[in-house]
Amino acid sequence: MKKALTSIALLIASNSFMTTAWYWHLKHKGWTLAMAIMVSWLIALPEYLLQVPANRIGHINFGGPLTAPQLKVIQEGITLTVFAVFSHRVLGENLRWNDVLAFALIFAGVSVSLFTSHKA
Repeated sequence: MKKALTSIALLIASNSFMTTAWYWHLKHKGWTLAMAIMVSWLIALPEYLLQVPANRIGHINFGGPLTAPQLKVIQEGITLTVFAVFSHRVLGENLRWNDVLAFALIFAGVSVSLFTSHKA
């Protein structure tokens, strides 16, 4: 359980950097496309430094409890959560009802993936 929680914590941190890299430039209308790309790449570097250890720590081949597909769907759920907070707090955009429904359906998929044994 400790490895799963460590992996999830690293994925949350990783996704915070990546969401910022992908969307923060939208607040800066004065930036050129080249500037937006450069700043985004600099912000994305720490994402990789967190993402790779998160997947290794959590994966069954390295003593973790999770399969690669489980890690991926957990990451997608985390990505949506981090994005929803970022969208509201940084961009000032709220989720619409259909966005919430779409997110809920994806979270249902995360649940299905986590509640199935990887030894099946």
